[in-house]
Order: sequence, then C-alpha cells, then structure tokens
Amino acid sequence: MTFRTTTALLTLAAIGLGNAATAEIRLGASVSATGPAAFLGDPEAKTLEMLVEQLNEEGGIDGEQVELVLYDDGGDPNKARTFATRLIEDDEVTAIIGGSTTGTTMSIASLAEDEGIPFISLAGAIEIVDPVKEYVFKTPHTDRMACEKIFADMTDRGITTIGMISGTDGFGASMQAQCKDVAGEYDIEVAADETYGPGDADMTPQLTRIRNTDGIQAILNPGFGQGPAIVTRNYSQLGIETPLYQSHGVASDAFIELAGPDAAEGVRLPGTALLIADLLDEGDPQKEVVTAYNTAYQERYGQSPSTFGGYAHDAFQLMTNAIREAGSAEPDAIRDALEATEGLVGTTGTYSMSAEDHLGLDLSAFRMLEVADGTWRSIE
Repeated sequence: MTFRTTTALLTLAAIGLGNAATAEIRLGASVSATGPAAFLGDPEAKTLEMLVEQLNEEGGIDGEQVELVLYDDGGDPNKARTFATRLIEDDEVTAIIGGSTTGTTMSIASLAEDEGIPFISLAGAIEIVDPVKEYVFKTPHTDRMACEKIFADMTDRGITTIGMISGTDGFGASMQAQCKDVAGEYDIEVAADETYGPGDADMTPQLTRIRNTDGIQAILNPGFGQGPAIVTRNYSQLGIETPLYQSHGVASDAFIELAGPDAAEGVRLPGTALLIADLLDEGDPQKEVVTAYNTAYQERYGQSPSTFGGYAHDAFQLMTNAIREAGSAEPDAIRDALEATEGLVGTTGTYSMSAEDHLGLDLSAFRMLEVADGTWRSIE
C-alpha cells in the first residue's frame, strides 16, 4: 500500500490507478494506519484501497476514474491537519474521508469547514456532528447512542447501579461524559467513576475500587485501543462477577484476541451487523452488503474485516453515491447530495441524512453483541 507521509516524495500516490493523469475524480483521505490507533486506521486504509480498485475496474463513476490520495497521520491531530491542508491546497481533492480518531477528525473538520470541502469522518464522538457542521458528516454511531444502547440492555437486565472506568483519550472522555449525561433517562446511577491514561498497563487499582463500591451491578468501560483489553484482563484476574460492558470503540475480533477469549467471555457491547454476518437472516437488508464486503476483504487480505474497516466502506459508498447523485464532482454539489442521502444500506446501518442529521443512523442499526466461546453472538 502506498501512502504519502511527511518524509515521502510529494508525488501523487494513486491507489488503484496506474496513471494519475487518467484520474478525473480525486478523493483525499487521512487515516491512522500506523501508531496507537493502527487497529482503526489499517483496515480503513486497506478498505479504501480495495474499493477504489473495484470501482475503477467497474468503470468508475459514470465512466470517470477515481484517484485516492491517501496519507497516514499516525493518529497525530497535528499531522492530520497538515495532511488535510495538503490534500486541499496541493492535491486539490474534491472531498475527504478519514479521521480514524476523534482528535484527528476534529483537526480535519475545522479545515474542511473553512475551505468548504465535504468530509466524512470515521470516528465516534458526538461532537463531530452535534452541532451540525455544514461540510462534516460521519459513519459510526455516536458515543451517546452507544451509551443509550448499553443502558437499554442494562435496564432489561434489571441493572440500576454501575461503575465506570473510562479512557482519558478524546473518545473515552467524550463517551464518559455522554453516558453520565444520559444515565438518568434510564434510571441508572453511576456510583463509581474511574479513569485511566492511554499508556497505563494495569487498571487493577481502579477496578478494585469499583468492586468495593456498594451496590455495583455492572461495569462500563468507555474507551478504545489497548486500554479496554487490559481492563478486561484485569477484570477477569480479579474474579469480578458483575457484567462488563465495552464500547463500540472495540467492536472487532482483535479485541477478543488482545483481551483473551477466556477473559472476554460474557463481555457485551453495541456493534454492527458486520461482526455477525453469518448469523444474519436472509431477509436482513444488510446481509448482502456485509457479505459482499466480508468476502472481498478476506479474499484480498486473507483476514476478516473489522467494524472500523466497515466505517470506511460506508464512507466511500456514501461519497461515491453523492457524486453520482449530484452528477458533479464539485464540493458543494457533493455536500448537498450527501445531506440528501436516503436509504443507503451500509455495513453499519441504513443511512438517511438531512440538514439536521449528518449521521443518518438510529439505534436500530446497533446490534447488542456478547462474546461467547471466543466469538460474537447477537443477544437480540
């Protein structure tokens, strides 16, 4: 895979296109393919590479080939902004996909707004699209929606008092705040509230304090990356028996592998249809989409795709569909067509956007999942 980086020569990195001169529609992307958020950005980059090649082999968009200029920001918001600037000013892209994390997304989003370039984020925080920004859209469910899905499941189980242990990164802090804000709507009390830093390697003290808090019936861990896997291992090592919930920020097979199947057994989280593709009913509107993506990704890379690659898949489909619908690659025309998206079925859900909603998903697109025998199963 070819990326532009800060040390690379500033020559066009056309992905899926043999000759840059033949490209007629130029899309930009900045993802975290390396660094601490590589588990997000690597499958996103691979997905975008694959989809561009597929699209061009099929004739492009109304006969026009697509070129993707792709940068690896390593999860650094400053690099993400630098690359977004380069994409707009030097590469002259018509739209941008990316922002694997909330931090990198917000760096790109501010520039996209200033320059009038449509941007679809791959990150989870609600602040990305609330309040609505004219040129900024996103594909993952928001962290607030994840809180609501989790609390609905807790309510069904009769859970009313919980402990939280949250990452202090942008996503973890945002979801922590959203869960605390929405907890009262589900009559759930947050009786213990702990945090951990991105570099922490042992969360035993925080989990011990939660365990020793009277009345705790479940533990919720807003976070992404390695932190939730460590929390899960420590939770198991301490022999805690109250249910453990994780966020959609770790909805992938990699989480189970990192935490260990035994430690992760019984963990619940809100995820997407992509993780249970084989279990979907034949009549499920997402089955065809997730099956096709799963098959193509496995054939090309020899591994299963992740939820995060699915976010990139949906962003690419949304963007290319908007270009078709607009009949133009002009940024404002694409923006308007994105906002008018209706009923586009992706791996994450079915998107219907509006001037008031630049995500276009509701809670029905979330699936409550549980780890059972080392894999995911639906509990709905």
